[in-house]
Amino acid sequence: MDDDNQIHVPPSFMAVYTNARGRLTERADTVRTRYELCEDLAGHLVEHAQTLYHVQAPSESEILSRIHAGLCTAESGVSVAEATWIVTRLAELLAWQCPALVAPQPEPTDDAPQPSPAG
Repeated sequence: MDDDNQIHVPPSFMAVYTNARGRLTERADTVRTRYELCEDLAGHLVEHAQTLYHVQAPSESEILSRIHAGLCTAESGVSVAEATWIVTRLAELLAWQCPALVAPQPEPTDDAPQPSPAG
C-alpha cells in the first residue's frame, strides 16, 4: 500500500487480506475500499451497540457476539474475517472487552442428507 492514497489501512485490517507469505490476496485499492467500508460500519454500529446495552441490558460480550453472528451471514455483505475485524474494532471504539469471536456454524438445510438411524 505504498501508492499516493492518503488513507492508511492499519496492519490489523491488512492481515485480513494477507496470505501466509505476507502477500496481499487482493489488489491494494480493493483492500483500501473494503477497509473504508468496514471502518465506517464499525463506527455506525457504536450507537446501535450502546442502545442495546442500555435498553436490553445484556452483557457487552453478548451484544458483540450477537452483532458478530449477524455480520457472519451471507446477507451482510462482509466476509467472516471482515466481520471479526469489524466487531473487534467496534469493541475498541466502545472501550469494551472483545470476546472470543467464533463464526456460527451453518444451519443444516432441508435438502441436506440426514444420517440414517443406526439400528
